[in-house]
Amino acid sequence: MESVQAIKQRFGIIGDDPKLNRAIEKAIQVAPTDISVLVTGESGVGKESIPKIIHALSHRKHGKYIAVNCGAIPEGTIDSELFGHEKGAFTGATQTRSGYFEVADGGTIFLDEVGELPLPTQVRLLRVLENGEFIKVGSSKVQKTNVRIVAATNINMFESIKKEKFREDLYYRLSTVEINLPPLRERKDDIHLLFRKFASDFGLKYKMPTIKLEDEAVELLKKYRWGGNIRQLRNIAEQISVLEQDRSISAEELRHYLPDVGSNLPAVIADKKKEGDFSNEREILYKVLFDMKSDLNDLKKLTLKLMQEGDTKQVQDENEGLIQKIYGNSGNDIDEADIDEDKLEVLQIPQQNAPQKQEEKDKYYFAEEIEEEETLSLQDKELELIKKSLERHNGKRKAAAEELGISERTLYRKIKQYNL
Repeated sequence: MESVQAIKQRFGIIGDDPKLNRAIEKAIQVAPTDISVLVTGESGVGKESIPKIIHALSHRKHGKYIAVNCGAIPEGTIDSELFGHEKGAFTGATQTRSGYFEVADGGTIFLDEVGELPLPTQVRLLRVLENGEFIKVGSSKVQKTNVRIVAATNINMFESIKKEKFREDLYYRLSTVEINLPPLRERKDDIHLLFRKFASDFGLKYKMPTIKLEDEAVELLKKYRWGGNIRQLRNIAEQISVLEQDRSISAEELRHYLPDVGSNLPAVIADKKKEGDFSNEREILYKVLFDMKSDLNDLKKLTLKLMQEGDTKQVQDENEGLIQKIYGNSGNDIDEADIDEDKLEVLQIPQQNAPQKQEEKDKYYFAEEIEEEETLSLQDKELELIKKSLERHNGKRKAAAEELGISERTLYRKIKQYNL
């Protein structure tokens, strides 16, 4: 059995943190067996190294090793990718395809971000873990496979199980042995070692002198939280190697490359509260705007229905709730004396029993929605209807108002408005 130090040299793993060494020891011990392994840890801690170690030290080392990023495959095609499909199984399936479990028979499959698997795929995966069986998409034939599954995730699996996003039985089948990799902030003595390695690599890559950190910069490097872990550290080492002319980096210069350095300090509770309050106010504002848009659409539909059917009483009865919402009237009928005349203008439509020629009726059957540019034609039709109603009743405003379905006061205002 190879030592931890030999494995680190073989796979390019840098660091001497006890937690890191323990994770590698567990990988070495579990490698000769066929039990499934779950690698946990934050994003960017280097979880992909563990399955490579397990595969290389196992009796499957001459078989295929396939790494699958479950979070990067669309939900609609992941079953086909993992288990394969038959010709004609779905649109675009022009030929039979072998999935990863068939191709990797006798080898190892690394399922990265396994917590992102959709629930139907989790059921299929559970069957593979239990008895090595799977069925291609679009097929009824059961196939056997002999693969070793190593999975990894950066999410809290118990929270995911609690929210019913991950099957509890699948979790316990995957995590026969669980190997946890510590975040970079818990490996403070390894941070500078890693930075020096990355700086050396980029110096060779870009053919320039290797950058070096001053003592204060090293301390700043160790105190930073490294939310992106090793991946973030490597990214910053590359930026500094390319951008800085002076190859000796001070703490002040390093600070420019560390995003939100102040966020590592305790935050003032009041500031968080203000931020939350602003967010809540913004959500409320959005909701009010959406409600206003919905009310406007309802108002358009009501107006269109009134213009098409003409029977204001019937439409009023059918849309009592909507009318009360728009006009704020708590009664069963619209009291014209209590309603704002500006709001009432939308209801100034002739009743169905008003005599009209067929060609005049056809004018009021609008398309699906009343467009803004049609406002002028609506006013013209309103003027025409008022004129005809007054002529029909020999200028009697009360009778004309009853026929038009509006109050006499509103009709008088309209007469004055249109200079009739």
